[in-house]
Amino acid sequence: MSTYVIVGVTPGQPDTIVLEAAAFAAQFHAELVCATVEPGRYAIDEFSDNSIVSLPVDPDLLDLDDDGFNVALRAHLTTLLDRRNLAWSTRALAGDPARALADLADTLDAAMIVVGTRESGIRAGIQEFFGGSVAVHLAHRQHRPVVVIPLAPVAFRDELPWASTD
Repeated sequence: MSTYVIVGVTPGQPDTIVLEAAAFAAQFHAELVCATVEPGRYAIDEFSDNSIVSLPVDPDLLDLDDDGFNVALRAHLTTLLDRRNLAWSTRALAGDPARALADLADTLDAAMIVVGTRESGIRAGIQEFFGGSVAVHLAHRQHRPVVVIPLAPVAFRDELPWASTD
């Protein structure tokens, strides 16, 4: 029986998230599944491994490979992970990120889901306030552990990013 650690990946996110998830996967002798969720796509077919065939709402969105995975993101992950002694794969998902990651985790019976916090800033704070955190949604809507990798932790004496008026 295989064990899986799922990590949510997005283009341009700090490498720390994937590298920390890779460390967890290695610790658990698990396959690392790098899952990207494109909310601007909709599923037209789904397979038993929770991979999907999807179409973009906007056909000019991204450069995707035959599996629907961002070509540049896969190349970057290959650079990060291929020199490690670790089994890893990618999955392209569509729709709500928390729901898609949770569904994939259920399908694979994953040991955990790893996500990163958002970068600080006004735009991220507004997104967090209105859309909510993927980590918070996951922690409250499914049963497996959610590991949150902090990207820009703030001291307890400082304002949280969404409370800042900057």
